Amino acid sequence: MAKSARGAKSTGKTKSGIATAPRKSGETHQIASGADDVLTTNQGTPISDNQNSLKAGTRGPTLLEDFILREKITHFDHERIPERIVHARGSGAHGYFQPTKSMRHLTKAKFLQDPKQKTEVFARFSTVAGGAGSVDLPRDVRGFAVKFYTEEGNFDLVGNNIPVFFIQDAMKFPDLVHSVKMEPDRGFPQAASAHDTFWDFVSLMPESLHMVTWAMSDRAIPRALRFMEGFGVHTFRFVNDAGKSTFVKFHWRPKQGSSSVIWDEAVKISGADPDFHRRDLFEAIEKGDFPEWEFAIQAFDQKTADKLPFDILDPTKIIPEEVVPLEVIGKLVLNRNPDNFFAETEQVAFHPGHVVPGIDFTDDPLLQGRLFSYTDTQLSRLGGPNFHELPINKPRCPMRNFQRDGIHRMEVNTGRVNYEPNTLGAGETPRESPAGFATFPTADVGDKVRQRSETFADHYSQARMFFRSQTVHEQRHIIGAFTFELGKVETVAIRKKMLGHLMLIDKDLGLLVAEKLGMEGEAETITPARKPIELDTSDALSIIKKWAPTLSGRKVGVLVTDGADPTVVNALVKAIEKEGAVAAIVAPKAAGATLKGGMLLPADQALRGAPSVMFDHVALVVSAEGAALLLKQAEAINWIRDAFGHLKVIGFTAEAKPLLDKAAVEPDAGVIDLKAGPAKFIATAKQGRIWDREPKLRD
Repeated sequence: MAKSARGAKSTGKTKSGIATAPRKSGETHQIASGADDVLTTNQGTPISDNQNSLKAGTRGPTLLEDFILREKITHFDHERIPERIVHARGSGAHGYFQPTKSMRHLTKAKFLQDPKQKTEVFARFSTVAGGAGSVDLPRDVRGFAVKFYTEEGNFDLVGNNIPVFFIQDAMKFPDLVHSVKMEPDRGFPQAASAHDTFWDFVSLMPESLHMVTWAMSDRAIPRALRFMEGFGVHTFRFVNDAGKSTFVKFHWRPKQGSSSVIWDEAVKISGADPDFHRRDLFEAIEKGDFPEWEFAIQAFDQKTADKLPFDILDPTKIIPEEVVPLEVIGKLVLNRNPDNFFAETEQVAFHPGHVVPGIDFTDDPLLQGRLFSYTDTQLSRLGGPNFHELPINKPRCPMRNFQRDGIHRMEVNTGRVNYEPNTLGAGETPRESPAGFATFPTADVGDKVRQRSETFADHYSQARMFFRSQTVHEQRHIIGAFTFELGKVETVAIRKKMLGHLMLIDKDLGLLVAEKLGMEGEAETITPARKPIELDTSDALSIIKKWAPTLSGRKVGVLVTDGADPTVVNALVKAIEKEGAVAAIVAPKAAGATLKGGMLLPADQALRGAPSVMFDHVALVVSAEGAALLLKQAEAINWIRDAFGHLKVIGFTAEAKPLLDKAAVEPDAGVIDLKAGPAKFIATAKQGRIWDREPKLRD
């Protein structure tokens, strides 16, 4: 099976497995029953293939002449004014990128050469499906986009927190987003995939199943933006001074580790603080706890690509880290919040086509479509072709060309010459340079076709690998997410088809979801386009397996009442802060609590405004009198009950025992008496959630 970026042979017999089986050339997705049912362009031209863009060969680049693709994506790009169609809800920050070593042997990109050089960046994190006013914590993919203001121009790495995507070809992007957005006849649900149209689309597009399995995992409900991994998704190229090309996959790894919330927590956070992620990022930077990520690549050659059991041009596939290890080549540090949210976070314009010499594209058909779509989107969203002159988008290096005028032009160009070649501007006007960007040369061979390569036809193997790579706790969450989402689907036939797909991913997954839906034995039998193969599991795909003990960047809620022992409070706060975490004092009243001895301890938050879902772990340092008063307050009992139910470590003083009993907290390894000091509480909290508690609470 050829995996090269060019010249792979294909029988041309299959397209994509859209209907769970190979499609023959000329075969339509649906059989039209009459003239009124024929899909057409906006000009009325009948469309023979709405699944694949026009390419030079089944694995070749997308062709500019594809008027069907361009019309479809152009219309889609202009559906929202001025809000982004996708990734509307976002948060951003300024910072810098610094290489950890020279990458001259792989790329001539100047910003990757000198470990002493810092490059200014702006990063934007976002949800995908919801509008600008939606909440921060729906179950959703997160955008992870970084603009590098390099000395050779802007480089935009526009990715997500999940390394694969739902679709293989850009032709399907408008359909995907239409399906997951609010249903057009009713205007709901907002920022949610748990509805019929999305799962109808997924059930008919098995190529989406790998991404959907990730989306049903804890990756889709991150604890904070600064605890999120990021990925470039596509296969790109590095090109060095000698003109040698190396394939690369881009990765961002948070220095403080990855972590997520659990679903019940996500629901309650969305009600308590819709801006939870945005607030966390802003406050962390304000207090100097600057988020940091390692920038890593998977670099490999054509020989390695040819050995892989999947196609490197397929954006629904990953290369396991055990096969091609990550190489850390730099770091990203965010150290400054925007001065004006609209002018910067909202007006920033990213584009995967913004590259610099030494970074180039492959023929990934999803990437090829994105190279057209992003500029087109900005024309509507930012009001014309001069969005590059907005301060947040403007290159930090000189920008010189002959593009002139247009709406919102800010630069005042002088002189009589606005064309090239010319003699009138000799010595004064810019000229092309041999050192400029040059596309890596490849031999395009192939007929003009609307087909998928047969190397794209395996839709289940990597979804199976991902599910089986998770811990039992993470698998339980994936099963629960599928159950919740499909339980919201009203059309029984869609649920049956999805159960059939889940059976092909993993039989236990399918059977358990069917059982929880009360649909045992009702899964539709699906014939895959290609039979799944068994791949080795990968620990790198599990958040829990990669967990490194830490409290850095986390927040611990310390509930304190009047009469509490100041020695215990001070020792606990000091121990928490020593770990690089935040100790947030929560008191029954906003003014704080008067400790034993008469000292007033100011509260960071009042109990009613700070449910325990806002914290990673909690502690109760109370007096007997304070506990007696809290026993009468439902919010106090819920505060403790939720912390226990969300698997958090709970520290307590002896006086808090009646509160624990009323909240039905059962002693376990995560319920820790503080009488001997905070050391055990800190050591346990650094291990993360008390996962062994979960089966007792939810099974």
